Amino acid sequence: MGLNACHNFHDYRELARRRLPGPIFNYIDGGADDEVTLRRNTESFENVDLIPNVLRGVGEIDTSVTVMGQKLDVPFYCSPTALQRLFHHQGERAVAQVAEKYGTMFGVSSLGTASLEELRKKHKNPQVYQFYFHKDRGLNTAMMRRAKEAGVEVMMLTVDSITGGNRERDLRTGFSIPMRLNLKGLWQFASKPAWGINYVTHESFKLPQLDEHVDMSGGAMSIGRYFTEMLDPEMDWDDVAKMVKEWDGQFCLKGVMSVEDAIKAADIGCTGIVLSNHGGRQLDGSRTAFDQLEDIAEAVGDRLDVMIDGGVQRGTHVLKALARGAKAVGLGRFYLYPLAAAGQKGVDRALGNLQTEILRDMRLMGCQSVADLNKDSIAAHTVA
Repeated sequence: MGLNACHNFHDYRELARRRLPGPIFNYIDGGADDEVTLRRNTESFENVDLIPNVLRGVGEIDTSVTVMGQKLDVPFYCSPTALQRLFHHQGERAVAQVAEKYGTMFGVSSLGTASLEELRKKHKNPQVYQFYFHKDRGLNTAMMRRAKEAGVEVMMLTVDSITGGNRERDLRTGFSIPMRLNLKGLWQFASKPAWGINYVTHESFKLPQLDEHVDMSGGAMSIGRYFTEMLDPEMDWDDVAKMVKEWDGQFCLKGVMSVEDAIKAADIGCTGIVLSNHGGRQLDGSRTAFDQLEDIAEAVGDRLDVMIDGGVQRGTHVLKALARGAKAVGLGRFYLYPLAAAGQKGVDRALGNLQTEILRDMRLMGCQSVADLNKDSIAAHTVA
């Protein structure tokens, strides 16, 4: 199976599975506990049907949206994800390049493997910087100042990860950063020598946003210790309100799931929220972002931009989210699998597939623009 045989999410996932060592594939692929939320994220889209209109003159289609002041040519963006150069040596550099090609926004994580300054200098498309809230308030201020000086347009604070989720696939293989694999995990690495050759023949793996605190050689702190020792579980709304004021620009909270919290985010001056359960990797059994979208969009959609991520695998999923009130949809695994499978070429093909699907689906829906998608475009699925 090669890249040219990949036509959808499942194809890219399978190609990534064949090319990655098991522990790394399962790190991308897995969720928390019994992975109930991971499965439901995609299944939730199946509970809603699209209602197409016909004879609407759809020769020209406008897929552009404006999110947190950023004009995007397509209604999806590449969410910030960690450790990308562990999956393929091109990592964030490939994702940023492809995002620019499609005229959309991309995210850089605090646990990213390319510096936000490098990517900001190289690319003109909007950039999000995702960060975590640390016990060291001075570090929080320094991280925001660094992003501001680099020219980052959107600050995104992840609020659903004050502690790590119970990811049992990683426990079974011994996956961690730095690597401390058990015998099963080591064998799975040995069975995929091409990945190992690629890994050791390119520049060393590092976390430039946090290189003073997390050392990939194990000298400073592991990723696990970073979450348990450096992040502050005492973070509250007053802390975030101060950060919003300090940033004084586009500020987004990622991981909001309740109407009450969405209203608080608007009250303290956030310009956007991402409804997210962290791809089913944190609290298993939590509700899906798509299922919460309608209530939250109705409550605060006129005060800030509402986005969602989690479980998006098709253009029709994007259209359903837009119809329910999302301004744009974030992608995670959707681009990580093709990145792992084929680097920049894989990400390019996957995002191109999605763009093609959205254009086709909008024509079939009778929609000339994203604005034509609304609550009349969908209905709850019923079984006779």
